[in-house]
Amino acid sequence: MNDDKKIIANNKKAYHDYFVIETYEAGIELFGTEIKSIRNGRVNLKDSFCSVDRGEMFVIGMHISPYEMGNRFNRDPMRKKRLLLHKREIMKLFGESQQQGLSIIPLSLYITKGRAKIEIGLCKGKKLYDKRAVAAKKDAERTAERAFKERY
Repeated sequence: MNDDKKIIANNKKAYHDYFVIETYEAGIELFGTEIKSIRNGRVNLKDSFCSVDRGEMFVIGMHISPYEMGNRFNRDPMRKKRLLLHKREIMKLFGESQQQGLSIIPLSLYITKGRAKIEIGLCKGKKLYDKRAVAAKKDAERTAERAFKERY
């Protein structure tokens, strides 16, 4: 059986704009043409987020391009997609996001065991000075690595 993850899309912007505190794996409620389009890699997680509505969690802003052979069965690429989580996980995420001012952001989309899964993160927004500090740290690491390579 194929147990490994096949990563379809990563949300690099989420890691740039947020500190990821905790991650969860959730299933997604999709239609036939949507999963075919995802398997072709035609999905974009940029600028997407999750919200809770009547005890259910939805991902908003995730773009799944229409399947070429889908004709009338294609759905709206920007429709709200329901996430499949346990009720207690949804309530926990909702409570923490409301109390601490955190956001629930999709981090990656992948296929495992033939099922599309999405990794969502409980995230805290970075300030501009946080982004500068991370960039300075990466730059220092690159400089040190370059110096090490030149020396040896």
